[in-house]
Amino acid sequence: MADPSSYRPKPGQIPDSPGVYRFRDEHRRVIYVGKAKSLRQRLANYFQDLAGLHPRTRSMVTTAASVEWTVVSTEVEALQLEYSWIKEYDPRFNVKYRDDKSYPYLAVTMNEDFPRVQVMRGHKKKGVRYFGPYAHAWAIRDTVDLLLRVFPVRTCSAGVFKNASRTGRPCLLGYIGKCSAPCVERISADDHRDLAEEFCDFMAGRTGAYLRRLEQQMAQAADEMEYERAARLRDDIEALRKAMEKNAVVLADATDADLIAVAEDELEAAVQIFHVRGGRVRGQRGWVTDKVEEITTGALVEHALQQLYGEESGDAVPKEVLVPALPDPVEPVQEWLTGRRGSAVSLRVPQRGDKRALMETVERNAEQALVLHKTKRASDLTTRSRALEEIAEALDLDSAPLRIECFDISHLQGDDVVASMVVFEDGLARKSEYRRFQIKSFEGQDDVRSMHEVISRRFRRYLAEKERTGEWADGDPALPDGALTEEDGRPKRFAYPPQLIVVDGGQPQVAAARRALDELGIDDIAVCGLAKRLEEVWLPDDDDPVVLPRTSEGLYLLQRVRDEAHRFAITYQRSKRAKRFRAGPLDDVPGLGETRKQALVKHFGSVKRLRAATIEQICEVPGIGRKTAETIAAALAEAAAPAPAVNTATGEIMEEGEPGDTAGPPGEPVAAGVPEERRGQET
Repeated sequence: MADPSSYRPKPGQIPDSPGVYRFRDEHRRVIYVGKAKSLRQRLANYFQDLAGLHPRTRSMVTTAASVEWTVVSTEVEALQLEYSWIKEYDPRFNVKYRDDKSYPYLAVTMNEDFPRVQVMRGHKKKGVRYFGPYAHAWAIRDTVDLLLRVFPVRTCSAGVFKNASRTGRPCLLGYIGKCSAPCVERISADDHRDLAEEFCDFMAGRTGAYLRRLEQQMAQAADEMEYERAARLRDDIEALRKAMEKNAVVLADATDADLIAVAEDELEAAVQIFHVRGGRVRGQRGWVTDKVEEITTGALVEHALQQLYGEESGDAVPKEVLVPALPDPVEPVQEWLTGRRGSAVSLRVPQRGDKRALMETVERNAEQALVLHKTKRASDLTTRSRALEEIAEALDLDSAPLRIECFDISHLQGDDVVASMVVFEDGLARKSEYRRFQIKSFEGQDDVRSMHEVISRRFRRYLAEKERTGEWADGDPALPDGALTEEDGRPKRFAYPPQLIVVDGGQPQVAAARRALDELGIDDIAVCGLAKRLEEVWLPDDDDPVVLPRTSEGLYLLQRVRDEAHRFAITYQRSKRAKRFRAGPLDDVPGLGETRKQALVKHFGSVKRLRAATIEQICEVPGIGRKTAETIAAALAEAAAPAPAVNTATGEIMEEGEPGDTAGPPGEPVAAGVPEERRGQET
């Protein structure tokens, strides 16, 4: 635990101007980012008597080992820089809204030749129109199913679309009238794009004019005694109205607005957002966050606005944002939102009328979300704390191991030997810091030697980072000149050590890990191993294992860490093996990328025909020059002929490229039909 006075800057060193500041721990990892209208006044608040600080703020300043700042011109620039640094460094003490899922959006891929309607999650892509977010994917599919009757836009995947184009037969939706079938040219690309534009207009809330136009067409068809067409239009109108009824009107003036509500207690806060478009609730989402310091509702709202609109622009930022309390000061935030949208944005607290009533509904949702979260998390926090305490007691550690790293080795009968490193912090997986290794120093199966190599490589990187950042100099965490780079402080590096290393294995693997640390002069990191057979915990230099009770939360946490390391290692090993099995003679041609390899195979139909082609014929492929063609011909001539493929049902030897070909890469025939478990066991 650090003393804040040991790194407190002198008052005259801190400028009295807007800026952004970063607190770093002893390993130079950024643990907190903040902004201030006056850096001098804001930072002074952190260096007061510890007893007067919020518990989480006290924990942050005692974990930190240094503080630095960047001066900017305006508060808007400070807001933008703070958001960028929080995204870049992922500081552990900053307010971070935890989504328990990725919210689904209804997306229309207007960046494709034939736009597609689909459900999308994750990061938004350029050229795609998004509507939502929705609470459930099934709600999107129900809405789309109703609208496809009126707007038969393509919904199929690229593979289905290409297959239909090749065969000349549309999919089922094309036959039942829920797709205009552009794959078989029933509709031109331009007409299909116009149809997608109408779909987007309807989803954006411009529904009244379209419905009136359909009603006029229905009346005209009835007057002309085209009753079948009139009946079809009547059914279309009914389908659209059903789709509209799924989103009840909440604001009569067809407002586009986002409503944000906050429910909070001393330690946590829940945020709920209703997205209202065209007067209707089009989507809902929510977050929960820890309150890192004594923070006002307005500051929580400001962080929520950063989370919501930090990556958005244009119409994705609504004209009106309604909040329970305004940030202080509000002008920079409003100016920032206006810049994101490109036009004026109103940020205000609703006082009366429909908007105030709707805000009360959003507030009730936020309160329910906080109660539900605390009910779920209370037992989870208690369990994780008890598990870490049990591990510390069983292994005789000085304190609970807040960061645990687990290593596992995986191979298939000595081939494709790889290793994994998984990281758990505070009893939870931190997947952004997972690492994987290829064993390089030897070939064959030797788990003990592999473990020694992996531990050595991981902690050589750690020592190199310590030396680079100057942590060797009498424990002084100050950086030497020129060492402050943009990379410093990011969590995704090997520079942050664990309190406990867990290896998947027994006494030999534990001894190898301890030996690797001893060779590097590291003696402040505990090591243990978890053997699969009896779930025994092995310690270095102990002849007898530590046996934790089967009901122990500590044992359960160690098992979860070990199983996660095993899963991560097996996944990597299988991907390497699959890549090796898919390898062919063209992979060895220098300078030949995936695109030109595909062009060659597509042009000649198979590698066998390519091998028989002349240099002049190879040069006919777009992008292949004579020198490259000569290299390809030489590589194919040197490669051994592939093993013949055998049809296991008939015993027939098949020609290369036939369906059902089970031959592996050159020189590596595969025993077709033999289950993988019998060909070799993964470890």
